[in-house]
Amino acid sequence: MSDSLKFSSPCSYVDASFFQKFSKLKLDKFKLDSKEQKIHGSITNLNTIEEFKALDKAQFIKNSGERILKQIENKEVLENPSLLNHFDIISFADLKKFKFYYWFAFPSLNSNWKINHREFIDEIPETVIMWFSILDNRNKGVIIWKDDVPYTLASLSLVNPEDTLKIGFIDSCIIDDKPSKFLQNLLTALSYYGYNSIELHVYRFASKSFKLNITNTNLDLQKITGWERTSQGKLGPKLADLGSLIDPIKLSEQSVDLNLKLMKWRISPELDLDIIQQNKVLLLGSGTLGSYVARALLGWGVRQITFVDNGSVSYSNPVRQPLFNFEDVGSPKAEIAAKSLQKIFPLVNSKGFQLEIPMAGHPVTNESKQQDGFNQLVQLIKEHDTIFLLTDSREARWLPTIIGKSYKKTVINAALGFDSYLVMRHGIDDQLGCYYCNDVVAPTDSLTDRTLDQMCTVTRPGVALLASSLAVELLVSILQHPDGPLAKANEESILGKLPHQLRGFLGNFETLKLESPAYPYCPACSKPIQEAFVQEGWEFVKKALNDSKYLELISGLAEEQRKAEEAVANLEADFSDEEWL
Repeated sequence: MSDSLKFSSPCSYVDASFFQKFSKLKLDKFKLDSKEQKIHGSITNLNTIEEFKALDKAQFIKNSGERILKQIENKEVLENPSLLNHFDIISFADLKKFKFYYWFAFPSLNSNWKINHREFIDEIPETVIMWFSILDNRNKGVIIWKDDVPYTLASLSLVNPEDTLKIGFIDSCIIDDKPSKFLQNLLTALSYYGYNSIELHVYRFASKSFKLNITNTNLDLQKITGWERTSQGKLGPKLADLGSLIDPIKLSEQSVDLNLKLMKWRISPELDLDIIQQNKVLLLGSGTLGSYVARALLGWGVRQITFVDNGSVSYSNPVRQPLFNFEDVGSPKAEIAAKSLQKIFPLVNSKGFQLEIPMAGHPVTNESKQQDGFNQLVQLIKEHDTIFLLTDSREARWLPTIIGKSYKKTVINAALGFDSYLVMRHGIDDQLGCYYCNDVVAPTDSLTDRTLDQMCTVTRPGVALLASSLAVELLVSILQHPDGPLAKANEESILGKLPHQLRGFLGNFETLKLESPAYPYCPACSKPIQEAFVQEGWEFVKKALNDSKYLELISGLAEEQRKAEEAVANLEADFSDEEWL
């Protein structure tokens, strides 16, 4: 018993990158032009959802089918059978919400074929595989035979329409003995040319090939179908909601993450990116060092960066400090730095605080204001994981050093000279020293009565970049060590050895890796200082601000100085002039 030949309907799949490109073309090239645009098929981009809904779908597909029919009439399809497999897309792109409404049409000309005989083909003959491999893209899917010799469709006239036409068709469908819809237009074209008896060989590489002997029973060129159905089997458009993917901010986030993940995938599989991203960083100083440190932190994926500074952008700043522009002159540094960082990467959580850090050796002049600044500084340090000391004066780093040690925070210090720099991590325990551990005197006022040449950090422009990048890389290495900031000097991590201090000298382009122990009489991190800070808080700080000798007395440094002076005096007495006479 014979039955009619049925075809499997094509299903569209659109990669998200198509809509990404489409949205860019719509914005930059197509704009309000809604005429048909050629791709491998064609796409008609409509400007409103109402226009999309109002389009006459029946007339649209009829027009598309008639173009194929005209190509059949002109015999263009004999030279280029790929013209039979045209497709169209109508689309409306909501570029604000990144929603894309689209509907595929695969125009199909109507002809009905009766199956007289069917059988499976065990394997595709080698001669057929070889023939298809040498065909160009226009003819790749179809061959005909004349006396068992293969030809392209352009040689159709070699076969008498009264005879049975033997053709071969490469098919991607995997449904048993049901060829894809793309065969329908080919068979309709052959029927139009008078070939109504066909021996059809359907070749498949993913499933069984088969052979059908078919006869055309009806040719209806007025009936044109082909709108794609939804997964529920209904006629209707599809919606691609790609807001989370195509939103430029999301794309930026994915690109940043991908760059870091490539490091992990290709170079260091053990790299913990999450611990870096989740680290909350406080930058005390928003100038040259602060700007470059912030940029490097962004590169490593840090998402929460807070700036503290009491200054404003000056005319000399923008050329050396990349977070500022000429129009920022006069604005608060910390606030502008935070906003600039968000312009670079909108997903960063950056804030700026205009705050004057209480400094040892600088007497209290407005206790209420300075105590509020102290309380705010303590709160900021408590809320963050890592503290970078990047201020342009030495004494401004004293109080953050004490607070950071007290709350066991990771403290990274970067300081500049003309052609030298220091990058170090402060010890959390009592093993590694801090910035002040090599001092023999407490920090004092270095800012009052400065001459003009002392009012700026006089340094070679490249020194700040070197120190900033090393400071950030030091933090990342700390985070990758299992002991974190408690790691000893020069211990191995997955990123190499973890130093305590790096001192660089551009005079001979040399970097030294040094280690110094905690000093028991340090005016910042020693035990007596820490205990006094914990017990007295602001009152301790106030005493240190008003009395330059207070820190030396509390830390025991004054007693050490007295002993040293006494030892020198004794030494001089031992080598008196009389002994040499």
